[in-house]
Amino acid sequence: NSWQLINAYNQNHHIFVGVFTPLGPFSESVTVSSSKPQVEVHEHTDAVLLCEFRTEKDHNPRIEWKKKGKGVTFVYFNNKFTGSYAGRAQIEGATLTIHSVTLKDSGEYRCEVTASEDHVSLGEATVILSVLVPPHVPSCDVPSSVFIGADLELLCKDKLSVPPATYSWYKDNKPLKATGDTPYSIDTKKGTLKLQSVSKADSGMYRCESSNSVGAPKSCVAQQLKVLDYPLNMTILVAGASGFVALVLVCCICICVCRHRGCCKKSKKTKSNKPFNPPPPPPPPFRNVSVQGSVFWG
Repeated sequence: NSWQLINAYNQNHHIFVGVFTPLGPFSESVTVSSSKPQVEVHEHTDAVLLCEFRTEKDHNPRIEWKKKGKGVTFVYFNNKFTGSYAGRAQIEGATLTIHSVTLKDSGEYRCEVTASEDHVSLGEATVILSVLVPPHVPSCDVPSSVFIGADLELLCKDKLSVPPATYSWYKDNKPLKATGDTPYSIDTKKGTLKLQSVSKADSGMYRCESSNSVGAPKSCVAQQLKVLDYPLNMTILVAGASGFVALVLVCCICICVCRHRGCCKKSKKTKSNKPFNPPPPPPPPFRNVSVQGSVFWG
C-alpha cells in the first residue's frame, strides 16, 4: 500500500490529503489450475499431469490427487500414493507423474489443494489423460466352408487399440476393394466383410488387418474358406420339398378358382331346389252298406 501526500496551499492554510492506492487485487483464497488439461501419451511411456497452485497465507497446503471412474478413488493421499500407483508415480509440487502408463490409467484426474489458513480453503483442477494404444492382432471369424449360393458375413475385431482401429480385408494376400460392381461389401469401422450368393470363385485364404494412427498395422492368420456344391442327397431332398410345395400350391389355386366360379354354390342350389313329394295318404277302410236288399262294398 502507498500513500500519496498532496500539499495544497490556499491563502494561509495548508491542506494535507491522504489518498489510498491499492497495488494489487485483494484476495484471500487458494487458486489451482492446469496449463495442460488434456494429456495424450503412448502406452508404456510417462504421463505428466500438471497442477499449479497459489495460496495467500498457507505455505504448507494439503495436496491430493483423485481419479474419477465408476466412483472416485485416491491416487495421492496423506503424502503417499495408493493402490497401483504406489512405486510407479511421483509428485513434485502438485504436479503428478505416472510412469509406464497403460490403458487402465486413462481417465479423469483431479488435483485438489487445501489451504486451511486461506479464506477460501479449497481449490481444484481437472486433467484428462488419454493413453494411446497401437493396433493388436485382431480376432477373425472365417468359416471353413459354405454351400454355393449362400450369403456369408466374415467378422474382424480389435478391442484394444486407441483410437479405435479401422479394418481392411485380404483374399489370397490381395486387398479387397468393395465397389458397386463387386458382390461383396466391407464395413471398415465394424470390420465386417459380407459376401452375397457365394460362388466357387469366392474360395480362398482370407485375413483381416487392423490399423490406427499410433502404431503399425496388425493382421490375423489367414484362414481358408471353401465353397461347396450341395451333396446329391441334399439336392434330392431340396427337389422333393420343392415339388411338394408346388403340388400344394397348385391344389390351393384349383380350390380358389373353383370357389370363384361358384361350383360349390351351384351344387348347393341344385340340391335345395329339388321338389318335395309327400307320401300318399293311406286308403280308407272297407265297409259294407245294404240298401233295400242290395249290398255294396266300399
